[in-house]
Amino acid sequence: MVEALFWPALVAYGEAMVAYASPRFARLGTWGVRLGWLAQTALLAVQAARADGFPWSSWAGSLNLFVWLVVGTYLIWGCRPRFRLLGLSVMPLVFALFVVARVGGGTGTGHHSDYGNLFLVLHVGLVLAAFAGFTLAAGLAGLYLVEERRLKQRAADILRLRLPSLVVLERLTTRTVAVSLPLLTLGLVAGFIRLASEGGGADAAMAAAVLAWAVYGAFLVVRPAGRQGAQLALVGFTLVILVLVVLAGGHFA
Repeated sequence: MVEALFWPALVAYGEAMVAYASPRFARLGTWGVRLGWLAQTALLAVQAARADGFPWSSWAGSLNLFVWLVVGTYLIWGCRPRFRLLGLSVMPLVFALFVVARVGGGTGTGHHSDYGNLFLVLHVGLVLAAFAGFTLAAGLAGLYLVEERRLKQRAADILRLRLPSLVVLERLTTRTVAVSLPLLTLGLVAGFIRLASEGGGADAAMAAAVLAWAVYGAFLVVRPAGRQGAQLALVGFTLVILVLVVLAGGHFA
């Protein structure tokens, strides 16, 4: 059953990734995102029904849940025609991480964790939800930098692309970070409370997550405008990817 749901989701995400490359097929890309997310939602529901406890407590499982959260966040408003290039930047990452989750066994069932379900929901769920928001903020920041450069170059196709204004992109980036940072704060607090109660120590993944928290906190406090703000959002996102892809394996071990 899980396999039967994985492949439709992957194909739909791949179709969206390709369709977003052309303005003519942007609507098809939007439907690919929607259908892929629905198929993955069903996949997660099957995992939850069959698992003994929290089913996404492994490294690969967390990537599976993260992909679903990213797509769900994007679907809130990102499928609008003016944000086609945002989809073009987000969906390749979604597709790649979904494949990695599958290869790592994160789309299967039967994984059992020694941690309590409440802790995993608070720590893993909140941190991944925050990371999903930061991913979208990075896509908005990247779109800001692309549009700003094309405006400076007086690119002939800038009007035809029908991109959102720089003001809108900057405002949405800030709002997305502002919503995501409290989620990361709560997730990290849950993790440190657990460490304090068990007498453990922080690992590299938690250290990088705290550094990402500091970067995004500085983003909200300083509120750098324009290019500097977009670049700072992207710096924070590199730390998110570092935690998810490079360091999380040791954290979940």
